[in-house]
Amino acid sequence: MLTQKQKDLLLFIHERLQEAGVPPSFDEMKDALDLKSKSGIHRLITALVERGFIRRLPHRARAIEVIKLPEGMEPPARDQQQATTLRSIEGGMSAKRPPSPPPPAFSASQSVSIPVMGRIAAGTPISAIQDHTHDIDCPPDLISGGEHFALEVKGDSMIDAGIHDGDTVIIRRCQTAQNGDIVVALVEKEEATLKRLRKKGSAIALEAANPAYETRIFGPEQVDIQGRLVGLIRRY
Repeated sequence: MLTQKQKDLLLFIHERLQEAGVPPSFDEMKDALDLKSKSGIHRLITALVERGFIRRLPHRARAIEVIKLPEGMEPPARDQQQATTLRSIEGGMSAKRPPSPPPPAFSASQSVSIPVMGRIAAGTPISAIQDHTHDIDCPPDLISGGEHFALEVKGDSMIDAGIHDGDTVIIRRCQTAQNGDIVVALVEKEEATLKRLRKKGSAIALEAANPAYETRIFGPEQVDIQGRLVGLIRRY
């Protein structure tokens, strides 16, 4: 038997991966369950491991595999195969990664081509987004309507949100975003950075997902939202 908090955490992890393709951070899990500290999340994860619902992956940095869901929480039949694949969330293990399974195959006729607009900083901000450099083929389920573009990630400031140096992020172009969204922000018309958006009154905070980086606070006139993260592609 799982407690209600354990069920809530397991369902939150599962739904976030299904919807966004990006695992929740410990801070997001803490906020979703209305806990005061991340130590509570560690205890819940340990309990889920002991009960066989998730498993820590050895030799992989901070990763956990979702093994099963409780009865009554099973995904629809068409999602069963997806539910048995690797689910990575932030945890606490060693930094070495094992070989990863290849991504699901999709044919050229099924793919959607979107432009790659250079690099985006997940660390120290870099100059504004470059011009179109080349195109990339994406699975169609990453594109949900609207205009999209891709950026190559440089830096590790979003690593606790599952975004690593060298990843390619898929961005839906927009000028507004919700509190807590991961966005492409243009600061002072010069610096482009990938950060989590936090609105604090009239101020805008660009929050890293790595304790090594400070949250930066700006006035609303200093930050232009260029787009919102909707997907991620990683090559091994």
